[in-house]
Amino acid sequence: MINKQLLAALVLAIATGLLIVLTNFSGFAVSLKLPPAKTHPLPPTLAQWQDNTNSGDYFSQIATTEVGYLVWSKFPVKVFIQRPTGINEQQAQVWFNSVLDTVQEWNDFLPLLVVESSDLADITIERKTPPLEFSREDRSPRARSALTRYELYTLDHVLLHRVSILLSPSQTGRYLLAASRHELGHALGIWGHSPLETDALYFSQVRNSPFISHRDVNTLKRIYEQPTSLGFSY
Repeated sequence: MINKQLLAALVLAIATGLLIVLTNFSGFAVSLKLPPAKTHPLPPTLAQWQDNTNSGDYFSQIATTEVGYLVWSKFPVKVFIQRPTGINEQQAQVWFNSVLDTVQEWNDFLPLLVVESSDLADITIERKTPPLEFSREDRSPRARSALTRYELYTLDHVLLHRVSILLSPSQTGRYLLAASRHELGHALGIWGHSPLETDALYFSQVRNSPFISHRDVNTLKRIYEQPTSLGFSY
């Protein structure tokens, strides 16, 4: 049975070029009594979406979890953008505006609302250095440009999740826009990467950062048509 203290029993983190699934975290074994996985109605923005270019998708690259696909069931999804510290006010405002621009881009496809408090947020975004990446093959840790991760929790016996995004202070200008756009795509449910560099969720950062593509939205729509335990009571 899931309880309110079991916030970190299951964590999935996506960093640029990295997918990690942890099934035992902070000493908690994953042995959850989950609600049956079902589908939610599509949000109107996705229900109305039509791709006249027949661009296809990369749904086969999307990871599922023990709770199903990581979709949001209540809209608008609330986003808190943490104003940076440690830099001057002008730089902080430029950073904030860049991240806000990418929130507005994704808002065309899923209803999002920027809130003024992290306590109200489903998704929080911070200018903060992600922890170093370690791999078994290479003992030298590597820096990461961004990291997105989620946590499960329950409220009134409903299984829910919240997401945090860390954007490295090294990301500026168009690279910040690309990183924020990319990580928000993960946070909204695209827990995987595209093999094509013309998609915002391409697995690596490129010089000419793409905007949200038809393939990105097609993939997002397919994800929201899948079953999940999130948003249902147990």
